[in-house]
Amino acid sequence: MTQDASNSGYGASAEALIAQYESITFEQVHRPVLRYFPAAPGRALDIGAGTGRDAAALARQGYSVTAVEPTTELRAWGEAHHPASIRWIDDMLPALDNVHTLGERFDLVLLTAVWMHLDTEQQRAAMQTLAELVTPGGRISMTLRHGPVPEGRRMFDVSADDVTALARAAGMTEVHRAARQDMLLRSDVNWTFLVLERG
Repeated sequence: MTQDASNSGYGASAEALIAQYESITFEQVHRPVLRYFPAAPGRALDIGAGTGRDAAALARQGYSVTAVEPTTELRAWGEAHHPASIRWIDDMLPALDNVHTLGERFDLVLLTAVWMHLDTEQQRAAMQTLAELVTPGGRISMTLRHGPVPEGRRMFDVSADDVTALARAAGMTEVHRAARQDMLLRSDVNWTFLVLERG
């Protein structure tokens, strides 16, 4: 799949992004929601996996992990530096056509700093896609970025209430919400963590 506007700028910045992503651990990033993750073993889908930092941590815990990353440079680095057991796929929301061809559902779906790249219509379609991919009782963990758009990136304002409303319409409920300051200490950026559960 070729890159489009939703991940524009990431390939050109890959070297800096790799260093940034790998400087923070999975546990540091997801500490506010780790207790809501289904216990391994199980199937995990990491959408917008970047370098594979989170996918690798989930694989070490015993999940069978599929990592989705549309930026060639990040995906190639992840494949070269993280466990061979991770299945890498070139795909992106809202459709995730290549993931759908697997014919699988997942117990845990991660979207870390992904949702803000989708416009309103894409978010609506993406939520339906997610609902189709998560198992009954499975959970989706999302981080929502709030703050100014970096130069060369495509991002939109996102609202936790709007996400929860879309989830409810798709048969999912919010089980946890938490606010967090930016881990890179950017004063104008903050985050919302959401955990959704499929009915």
